[in-house]
Amino acid sequence: MRVLVMHGLSDSFVRYAESIDHEKHEVIYVSTPERRASLPSGVRALTIERSGSGDIATAVLSAVAKLPKPDTIIALSEFDQIPAAHVRQELGVPGPGVDEALAVRDKLVMKSAVAAAGLRTPQFAPLEEALRNGPQSLPWQTRTVLKPVAGASSKETYTFASTSEVLDAVRGGKLSSATAEFEIEEFIEGSILHLDGLLAANEPVVIQASRYVGTCLDYAHGKPLGSAHADTDPDLIDWALRCLKAVGIESGPFHLEAIETVQGPVFLEVGARCGSVGVVDAFELATGIRLPSAAVRLQVDGVSCLPRPRVPGPEERYGWFVVPGHTLGSSYCRISGEEHFRQDPMVRRWEQRRADEPLKGNISYAYRNVPVGGLLGPASSSALERFIRELFGSVRVEPASPPSR
Repeated sequence: MRVLVMHGLSDSFVRYAESIDHEKHEVIYVSTPERRASLPSGVRALTIERSGSGDIATAVLSAVAKLPKPDTIIALSEFDQIPAAHVRQELGVPGPGVDEALAVRDKLVMKSAVAAAGLRTPQFAPLEEALRNGPQSLPWQTRTVLKPVAGASSKETYTFASTSEVLDAVRGGKLSSATAEFEIEEFIEGSILHLDGLLAANEPVVIQASRYVGTCLDYAHGKPLGSAHADTDPDLIDWALRCLKAVGIESGPFHLEAIETVQGPVFLEVGARCGSVGVVDAFELATGIRLPSAAVRLQVDGVSCLPRPRVPGPEERYGWFVVPGHTLGSSYCRISGEEHFRQDPMVRRWEQRRADEPLKGNISYAYRNVPVGGLLGPASSSALERFIRELFGSVRVEPASPPSR
């Protein structure tokens, strides 16, 4: 098989080298100069550089213009999914098309599809439509979320007390992007679940539920975030499969988020992708399946090549956490209050920035890019959640001056 990899995620995360038989298959990696160092080493493969700026699909098509048509295209980064659909369409390669990619990237499209399947979502509207028709046209007037329709990591996402307040803020210049790129939706109170797993021909290979401690939105604004594995009961699996069917995810990985309410889960959003590093690491420890690796194996060699997942027991759950530094306004930080936690037997992995180690300025969920991050378990769900909450209540990350030379 001729395999074209649109290289957006590092080999340390995906493990391409162990997921694809590079001797059996003809593998072509299309990468940027900035990401080339994160390619697998020591494998038989062709690597082609593309431009790291401009339209991704155009750059990839230009890079492979003189090569034979691939049999399959692997694109695991959420930012590559729509470009990959355009590349498939242009080259005539099987796989998700543009409409399918939009259903798992555009929040208006995905919520419309889920609502049409009879599942509850927050009430929502395109921002431009709400601005044109006014708050009185909306079926809710209460707390409201403003977010990009194809955003990631809760960037440019805000909450407001009412629909009127959000529209007034937008008219007052709140946004840095075009209003056509945004939506508003009803804020629904509740804990946030994420369900992660892998489908093969509409059948679940493995699914694991987790509960966030904190929220991705609060993390974007500088508060810590983590999650711990939760019970994955049959009703929740059935609900998740109905959501996935509604948006057209038939095979491959997924990361589905839901709001827990007394009436049952409310769909928030879904991606045809793997979750963050912490999500993937905890999932692997609990189930024996590394999701990005399994997704690649499934696409290249089929479901029969996947390992059999294990079902973790009540005391065999895992979790992860990250304490951010991107809102500090400083390239260096001072960390305190963590000593009691880092030696705890529950800690499986702990990463912490040194005083002389500069921080990444952009938002990141990777342990190595934040002041403090780690992996926890095995333990019960309640013990994991309790540890994470106590950690968040104790650890302090403050701006610091650059170290003296």
